Amino acid sequence: MKVNHVLFLCFVFFLTLVHVKAQHPIIKNREYPQCYFSPPLAIPPQASGTFGELRSTHFHAGDDYRTQQRVGLPLFAVADGYVSRVRVQIGGGGNSVYISHPNGFTSVYLHMQEFNAQLAAIVKAKQYELQRFDVDIPLEETTVSVKKGDRIGLTGNSGSSEGPHLHFEIRDTQTEAPLNPQLFGLAFPDNLAPLIRGITVYDLADEPFSEHIPRRHLALSGSQIIPVNGRFGVGINTVDRHNGTSFNNGVYSIELSLDGKSISTVLFEELSYATSGTIHSYIDYPYYILKKVRIQKSFKDPNNPINIFHFLEGDGSITLTDNNEHTLSYRVRDVHGNTSTHTFKVKNTPSYTPAWQRTPGTAMFRFDRENRFTAENAEVIMPQNVLYDHLHFNYHQGTRPSGGYSMVQHIHNRFIPLRESYELKIKPDSTLPDALKPKAIIVNVEGSSQGGNFEEGWVRTMTRAFGSFYITVDTVPPTIVPQNISAGKNMAAVNRVNFKISDNLSGIQSFNGYMDDRWILMEYDPKTRSLWHTFDSTLSKGKHRLRLEVIDWKDNKRMYEVNFIR
Repeated sequence: MKVNHVLFLCFVFFLTLVHVKAQHPIIKNREYPQCYFSPPLAIPPQASGTFGELRSTHFHAGDDYRTQQRVGLPLFAVADGYVSRVRVQIGGGGNSVYISHPNGFTSVYLHMQEFNAQLAAIVKAKQYELQRFDVDIPLEETTVSVKKGDRIGLTGNSGSSEGPHLHFEIRDTQTEAPLNPQLFGLAFPDNLAPLIRGITVYDLADEPFSEHIPRRHLALSGSQIIPVNGRFGVGINTVDRHNGTSFNNGVYSIELSLDGKSISTVLFEELSYATSGTIHSYIDYPYYILKKVRIQKSFKDPNNPINIFHFLEGDGSITLTDNNEHTLSYRVRDVHGNTSTHTFKVKNTPSYTPAWQRTPGTAMFRFDRENRFTAENAEVIMPQNVLYDHLHFNYHQGTRPSGGYSMVQHIHNRFIPLRESYELKIKPDSTLPDALKPKAIIVNVEGSSQGGNFEEGWVRTMTRAFGSFYITVDTVPPTIVPQNISAGKNMAAVNRVNFKISDNLSGIQSFNGYMDDRWILMEYDPKTRSLWHTFDSTLSKGKHRLRLEVIDWKDNKRMYEVNFIR
């Protein structure tokens, strides 16, 4: 990768940004160095995901670079610095490298296929020291220094990646907060304005936000006047598009104003990992669960600590005090300054009656205090600040399911998101024998394990979801299916041994391989259930014995042993 080529690309992108922003300046809380960082790949940049994009469980904290649907592209340091962290995760970012730079920022590279030789040696040594595949290694400033354009490894598809790509981040080194990489000049070609797909009006009144709040999805055409009566809020369904791709990317800012006065400004300039999971409170979560459509609310739940609101008048909800027509306007921009707008009229109309569905519930849960609920066969202990809003909590008991050792316990419903986990206890019925109590777990009615242990007559777990749960047992060990090895086989012509592993319920807790009774590194990809060991060049010729042990979360163990020739 030639530095003069990098500087030329940076110069072109910078001119493009300046030209667009001169027409539509974007909001920023600080200035960012331009042309300090070079592109991490030596191919024209295309994005399959951008900073702030709405994902299923979090806000996307970086930019996803397309890698031509393949793995193994050279990956380069974007500036001088030193490797401050190298990590291998089961899921998550997979193989990742963190480079701290002298200007106060850290660049992060996720889902790599492999590290360069120096980093690979450090990782492998730590894996053998700890005898585990997943490792997180902080490094001193003097251990691995890099120059801009140095190759740090190859792009890949490791971790929870859903396809080959590079997830790239720039973080504030001191706070570790991820920042929008395109603000540093690492831009993607884009002269397309964001797409506004829909506007929704919520008749909030004084009710906690839930699936029962009346929603009115407005037509984007026409000039109708929307009647309101009492406190209401507004939300928007919007995405950004880039030239040459069909991906739905994240927008940079969403501004809502009433008669020209700002009500709410959301800004995807900086995120926080501490509040990234609050996306479920930021969007209309009940509607997302039902329709898989993400409406971004321009008002905020009272216990949402999210940090993306650059400005918010009160909580962002609106109450009109006269009977005049008022104008609500949305302005949506991408990071280049490309802008879309939508305007509509609202009017306080006393004759309009929202279709509220007030539900008293079994108990009233408050977000600002601990909440406890106890029934004959279930108990909920919820610490303060688990809820985003007050809740009309509902509980009832169902029937005993096939394979269950308790009645189904309906703990509210799946439409209410939670900030943190709460304690759930379910009492097993008399059919659970003593011998199976160590194998007891809590599952939801979809069959997904919530974990749990038998303690003092109850099965107890910590979970971050409401829903319908019951007790079952996990007595089945994981499965091990060899892919390219069998008893007595000559393995001299292959460089690694491959397996498929899986578990029926509680999930894989650990896996360990042993060659001639010595621990060896087994690498794992949970997406494909693939487990493998790459033969060391020092492995002697002749007969060897391989042993593989896989254990699930209820301590059920499966062992596979085989003799082979190398």
